[in-house]
Amino acid sequence: MLRRRSGWLVGAGVALLVALLCATTAVPAHANARANAHWRASRTHAPSAEPAVLAAVRTTRAIARAVRTLVNTFTPPQPNIVFVLTDDLTSDLIPYMPNVRRLQARGTTFSNYFVTDSLCCPSRASILTGEYPHDTGIFRNTGADGGFLAFHARGLEQDTYATNLQSVGYRTALMGKYLNQYTPGRIRTALGGPYVPPGWSDWAVAGNGYQGFGYRLARTVRIVRHGFRASDYLTNVLAREGLGFMGESVAEGAPFMLNLWTFAPHAPAIPAPRDAHRFPTLTAPRDPSFDEADMSEKPPWLRDHRPLTDAEMARIDATFRDRVRTVQAVDRMIGRLERRLRALGVARNTYIVFSSDNGFHLGQHRLTPGKLTAYDPDVRVPLIVTGPGVPAGRTVDAMTENTDLCPTFAELAGAPPPPRADGHSLVPLLRETPSAAERAVASDWRDAVLIEHHGNVSLGVGDPDAPPAGSGNPPSYEALRSKDALYVEYADGERELYDLASDPFELHNLADEVPPERLARLSAQLAVMASCHGAAQCWVAGHLG
Repeated sequence: MLRRRSGWLVGAGVALLVALLCATTAVPAHANARANAHWRASRTHAPSAEPAVLAAVRTTRAIARAVRTLVNTFTPPQPNIVFVLTDDLTSDLIPYMPNVRRLQARGTTFSNYFVTDSLCCPSRASILTGEYPHDTGIFRNTGADGGFLAFHARGLEQDTYATNLQSVGYRTALMGKYLNQYTPGRIRTALGGPYVPPGWSDWAVAGNGYQGFGYRLARTVRIVRHGFRASDYLTNVLAREGLGFMGESVAEGAPFMLNLWTFAPHAPAIPAPRDAHRFPTLTAPRDPSFDEADMSEKPPWLRDHRPLTDAEMARIDATFRDRVRTVQAVDRMIGRLERRLRALGVARNTYIVFSSDNGFHLGQHRLTPGKLTAYDPDVRVPLIVTGPGVPAGRTVDAMTENTDLCPTFAELAGAPPPPRADGHSLVPLLRETPSAAERAVASDWRDAVLIEHHGNVSLGVGDPDAPPAGSGNPPSYEALRSKDALYVEYADGERELYDLASDPFELHNLADEVPPERLARLSAQLAVMASCHGAAQCWVAGHLG
């Protein structure tokens, strides 16, 4: 799909195709007329014309075969897409995922890929629509500005990459976790079945699947209850369902997009039984920001956090071990998917995309396990892509974001660009041999991405991301992230600025040290990004002057 033939060859092929199509329409009509005339005269005339008629028929069939071959040559099949989206996964887990590491070796890794908000529902809304939270209006997991109910009420389900791909012939499936607040029985159809949003051909979604067992799975027309046997472990069930969907799609001859959105490794990070006792001695990584020594330059919501206790560090290490154990089933799922794609004969025409909805901190800046901040552990997540024409073993450091996935899927599938998306297709960064236009886009890629968060996150019942004490619950903020800087503006007037070239672990806040003119420029740039609408405006806003 990513490889383009040269212009002269395409032009010649088109000319030949037109000629052959003309011959195809003319010759059969002529042959049919001669065959019909011969049948009427056969009783009184010698069959001397029969060899000529048979020759014409054979010629017609040969031309038709040639036309089909030429059409197939110049019209590559639509590619399949498999999108594995994990929950709260961070890059420090990938060393323990051998199948994901093999994806990296065979594909392209985006080292500067960020999420619009380090919170499940706002991030997933951006993935589905390609829009920033200030355009989706989804900033939380619950309430008037968050969750499935707000996403549904705002009509956002009517225009996602699922509806887009389905409109050009794709079979689409979402299996696993959808949006916070979605439960199999919350909304019912007129016939009593579970609600399935527009755009999905197949649907196997759980509401509260965080425990891995004892959940209900909403299927396309019914609700299936799963218990507590090893075979009920949710990640394994999703793997089986995904394998079946791929086989059905290939049997139907339809391109497919399979979305496997796992609950793993989200807390409580319960592993599959076979993995429950693995990695007994692992400890969480301890970079310079772990249990940060000097917090005097941090904003007030964080500044007074005390150093981590021995018990808290032990809990952090235990949490890390559980997260590593939990992603083992995800990693095996990826291996099974790849083997099935090869068995089905479609591996060479299938993209695999691996990522996470947000990150997770474990001890950085004295924070106990959680997310929600603008710091790298929470907003910088893996993005790995393999597929036809994607360079192997390459790392791209362009500033990319989850708003870019929706337009990327559209371009890969040959679907229309999503009209309301704020992001930009990543295809120019994926091509092994990009066109001149794509090289121009890649060379003038955006300089910065936008992060938006509404705080403080409520501690109410029903939100799996309600932050425990000590994990951090910042006030509302907007942030600008470039390759060499993080700039954050909080609703209470506080600011943070980090020079990532010299301070990659975000320890030394420069907001009170740099000239006011620089802060003013950053603030103006952030304001432009936070008010952009649509791909064109947001593309311009992401270029720093």
